[in-house]
Amino acid sequence: MKLNVFKIAIVAFMALAVVACKKDQNKTEAGAAKNAAEISNEAVQYTVDTDNSTLAWEGFKPTGKHNGTIQLSEGTIGLEDGKLAAGNFVIDMNSIKNLDIENEGDNAKLVGHLKSGDFFDVENHKFSVFTITGVEERDGKTIVKGNLTIKNIKKNIEFPATITVNGDEVNLNSEVFTIDRTEWDIKYKSGKFFDDLKDKFINDEIEFQVNIKARKS
Repeated sequence: MKLNVFKIAIVAFMALAVVACKKDQNKTEAGAAKNAAEISNEAVQYTVDTDNSTLAWEGFKPTGKHNGTIQLSEGTIGLEDGKLAAGNFVIDMNSIKNLDIENEGDNAKLVGHLKSGDFFDVENHKFSVFTITGVEERDGKTIVKGNLTIKNIKKNIEFPATITVNGDEVNLNSEVFTIDRTEWDIKYKSGKFFDDLKDKFINDEIEFQVNIKARKS
């Protein structure tokens, strides 16, 4: 009996280790802002199709999680020799949606809270921006680096992404990655800043996934 319990414990530990490694692998550490990537005159420019581009998000707390999307209001992508070289994307924070709450009133309450000063303060910061500062190949993956500006705070992050070109269309699809919201002064119910929350805290990490479609300008 003890042996079986031991085996189960080992399997559980290994499963948790795998999950932890996966999360750590795509967790981005926010750093100092850098200069935007320069693009040559020979680069091919693409304009983001805002109707078919989204930023998916997911937030967590001990009692559950919520997920949704945010739309882009405009953006450009530059390719040199068929490879991603530069880009600038404006995110419409007023377009935040929740996708997991069916009750309209509860849904609107959550979205309103996300737009409030506790989180993204949309009234004073209508747009967030991501500007590419560099692209490199690492361990067989394309790593996109860039300045993410939220609430007028600019920090450099990076994430793995797949870039595909099909005729006059280019797609940029990231893997799921996480940022620490407190780096952008979003501290509501963060365990880093409040000691008495018990199980009422909200995780500092927010998961994002970028899916951008752009067409040749």
